[in-house]
Amino acid sequence: MNLWAIVPVKPLHRGKSRLAGVLNEGERYSLNIALLIRTLEVLQHVKGISQTVVVSRDPAALAIAADIGVEIVNEEGKPGLNAALMHATAMIQDCNPDGVVILPADLPLIQPADIETFIHLGNNPPVVVVAPDRHESGTNALMVRLAGLIEYSFGVGSFKQHCRSAQGAGAHLEICRIPSLALDLDLPEDLEILQDMEMDLPGIKLPSIISH
Repeated sequence: MNLWAIVPVKPLHRGKSRLAGVLNEGERYSLNIALLIRTLEVLQHVKGISQTVVVSRDPAALAIAADIGVEIVNEEGKPGLNAALMHATAMIQDCNPDGVVILPADLPLIQPADIETFIHLGNNPPVVVVAPDRHESGTNALMVRLAGLIEYSFGVGSFKQHCRSAQGAGAHLEICRIPSLALDLDLPEDLEILQDMEMDLPGIKLPSIISH
């Protein structure tokens, strides 16, 4: 299967602003870098992912991605996640991918096997596979086969909107509920959940970052 993964990355010094109450700017910056590196390294070990693309307007994020050996797309124009993702999708269309997997860089628990389980649900195109966040509001992972089949709707309420878009496009709809895909680091309570797990996350030293 020739799937391309697209990882959108906000400017590293601005990401995770809703954690400002528990992490200072330097800590958030370090966390964003660690999450990005770990996400890209996990994707490199996923069977079925042929290539990974990072789309960002942050030169530091693009440099990290290039050093790891993944493709980069410079986000241009007015800032906006969905517009950036559509731009990246259009850029890779010439490579004739079977589909695209959109994976944000803030899922600390993901493992290659989790992503493989997720993409296995998309073996019957045209298909859209959606992994909601733990609140079943946002979308934490999205697979679209064929690429460009639907418009992206990331943001508040995106889970239901992506489901509606899939149905409107006449695609098969698959919902993937895996705990590691459901937990994104967005709010202080998400950090508390991770801290309570006392898990050793390679490259991410959460206990030292969030203990004050």
